Amino acid sequence: LTVHFLALGTHFGKVFLLDIQGNVTQKFEIVSTLHNPKRVTCSLPQNFPSHLLLLYERNWLKRWKTSTLHEGEGTITNVRWRANLIAWANNVGVKIYDISTKQRITNVFRDNVSLRPDMYPCSLCWKDNSTLIIGWGSSVKICAVKERDHAEMRDLPSRYVEIVSAFETEFFISGLAPLADQLVNLYFVKENSDHVEEEFRARPRLDIIQPLPEGFEEISSDALTVRNFQENECRDYRLEHSEGESLFYIISPKDIVVAKERDQDDHIDWLLDKKKYEEALMAAEISFKNVKRHEKIGMAYINHLVEKGDYDTAARKCQKVLGKNMELWENEVYRFKTIGQLKAISQYLPRGDLRLRPAIYEMILNEFLKTDYEGFATLIREWPGELYNNMTIVQAVADHLKKDPTNSTLLTTLAELYTYDQRYDRALEIYLRLRHKDVYQLIHKHNLFSSIEDKIVLLMDFDKEKAVDMLLDNEDKISTDRVVEELRDRPELLHIYLHKLFKRDHHKGQRYHERQIGLYAEYDRPNLLPFLRDSIHCPLEKALEICQERNFVEETVFLLSRMGNCRRALQMIMEELEDVDKAIEFAKEQDDAELWEDLISYSIDKPPFITGLLNNIGTHVDPILLIHRIKEGMEIPNLRDSLVKILHDYNLQILLREGCEKILVADSLSLLQKMHRTQMRGVRVDEESICESCHASILPSDMAQNFSVAVFHCRHMFHKECLPSPGTIPGVQFCNICSAKRRGPGSGILEMIK
Repeated sequence: LTVHFLALGTHFGKVFLLDIQGNVTQKFEIVSTLHNPKRVTCSLPQNFPSHLLLLYERNWLKRWKTSTLHEGEGTITNVRWRANLIAWANNVGVKIYDISTKQRITNVFRDNVSLRPDMYPCSLCWKDNSTLIIGWGSSVKICAVKERDHAEMRDLPSRYVEIVSAFETEFFISGLAPLADQLVNLYFVKENSDHVEEEFRARPRLDIIQPLPEGFEEISSDALTVRNFQENECRDYRLEHSEGESLFYIISPKDIVVAKERDQDDHIDWLLDKKKYEEALMAAEISFKNVKRHEKIGMAYINHLVEKGDYDTAARKCQKVLGKNMELWENEVYRFKTIGQLKAISQYLPRGDLRLRPAIYEMILNEFLKTDYEGFATLIREWPGELYNNMTIVQAVADHLKKDPTNSTLLTTLAELYTYDQRYDRALEIYLRLRHKDVYQLIHKHNLFSSIEDKIVLLMDFDKEKAVDMLLDNEDKISTDRVVEELRDRPELLHIYLHKLFKRDHHKGQRYHERQIGLYAEYDRPNLLPFLRDSIHCPLEKALEICQERNFVEETVFLLSRMGNCRRALQMIMEELEDVDKAIEFAKEQDDAELWEDLISYSIDKPPFITGLLNNIGTHVDPILLIHRIKEGMEIPNLRDSLVKILHDYNLQILLREGCEKILVADSLSLLQKMHRTQMRGVRVDEESICESCHASILPSDMAQNFSVAVFHCRHMFHKECLPSPGTIPGVQFCNICSAKRRGPGSGILEMIK
């Protein structure tokens, strides 16, 4: 059990014990002893202040033994005891005594001897068991008690003191105390007045400083208001502290001020007093576990923002402040409704695991529906449908559409509500009506193909390419026949569908190829000829009829040639197209001598055509045939160049033939040599070999007997007596097996005779 009290002595020789609230608990006569209950007591005589410092020690007989620590050097004004070290101050300086070795360690002299020691007394405090802090006048010294090296002892004390830091302060020191590695200083302050020449006494200051080797850094400073501070002197103030706790007592003739280290609550209180709500809220969040109060900091901040008219920030802070408190959330929503700011709080409402009552969300949606269609649509897209009653909102939107039936925003939002309610057919109708980009996504996602069978025209009017791709990708759900039936009154759309179907597969829509001829002729002539070329199901007579009606020459030429009427096709090219190059190309494709004759006959009286023929027929028709038929004296454009080209082409042909001949001869020789080497190789004949005629073993069982065997280069073997009769060529024998199968003569017999 820890008991906290303050012992206060007065000039009248009384000692009062005060609790931490300042109440007097006990009263004693003056006591002049520093007591260590274990074994020693340090005492000043009754006539304090005194020139004598005594040490009382209890011996083994429990009697007191008295030792004089100091005398005859002026009044002793301050004594501080820590562990085995006692420090005291008199008018000369500060002494330190080690009771473990019974040695005085050092004497630290005061610096400013001009100050009266009775008016500016010395302040002492122990920071720890070996560090003494001395404050005298305006100077501070930090002394460290250290062990002396044994080699240096001789007649010296076992310990010595080193001043590790010394600095001057701006004001006179009335007291000091340690605070971790910092220092708390109580200052007596005198300031100059603008009206009076002499100095006047100001309020005392309590500063926290950070000592440095040759100075200090001020951390904080507070001016203290005590009664009659204008009449007090430096000696009238004292600073005491409770070791192990951050409690400090500032004592003046009329007041005792208790100071303690600020905690997070103090900091937050100060921020709230200064209306720095944002910083107070952040501080409360950072040290959440240490904050004992201030649960209403956030609400105070929100109230402050609302009073300022910063509704958006206030609404945004609700997320952090209100957390999962549904009651607070609903209260705030109603407050924002009262001040007409439901829109501000709408985007910050809970929409995850924590949800408010559906009526709250419906109230906000209705507010938007009255004043802001776009904002309403945004909330419908962002809020999960489970937050509110979907049918209630659908009805509300329907009521507004009665007043504005073409409003696209409301219609789109209604479609989204239908989609969430799984009424996809209703949503699809609206999307098609609006030509909304999400219509195809809706169809695919929810498999609405059965719902669009009667809406194919609408889909294609909206986006032909997407609609056709979707229909073709899902032929198993919507058949080609059904699509064609739906598009029968819109031939331009039907053509687009059938054209893409044909591009995907030339055979799937074969039953519609006849219809497609007219559709291509009407809406897409550039693709008619490719269609005619690629389709094998197109009725040629019908196609020819349509092309002749529309005077489609190129298509007619193709159809005539395909139907075998090449001469008529060539005639159309020459007479109607008058394109010699195309006529020549057509003749090359057909590779028909009669067509070339017709082409030459038609061109012989047309100099431009003759030039074209001279330039192009060299590899198909002998140019001499054309040249002989040219009339004497006819002027032919670029004749010289054409003749040069004919000669060049002829020379090129000769070179090609000669090159081919050389290659052929070389290859033939190479193959002949290879065949000769092959046929000159030996053929293995063993006991497993049989006669191809009698099928007996080719070799006799008794190899000592005489035998004769014939082996052909085709590897067929015969006994000599089994050979067929010789052929018509004298001296040449052929394998009758290979001759019968027309594999070649199988000549080149090898004969084995023993």
